[in-house]
Amino acid sequence: MNKTPMHLAAAILAAATLAACSSNPTKQEIGTVSGAVVGGIVGSALTGGSGAGTVGGAAAGSYIGNRIGSELSHH
Repeated sequence: MNKTPMHLAAAILAAATLAACSSNPTKQEIGTVSGAVVGGIVGSALTGGSGAGTVGGAAAGSYIGNRIGSELSHH
């Protein structure tokens, strides 16, 4: 099994965590990053580790997370 997508997801999560330490992220920003990580993992799992599946999942997840975070910010 190709572990590259998992390493990529871990790197993204680590970078997002370090970036969050320097400022107070909004719910929308948190949702975007969280959605990208989860979407990348799910996309990778559903496509057997395909790079295109990982990137597509991350893109879809970041969009969905962004929208959810935006809605939470308005409440």
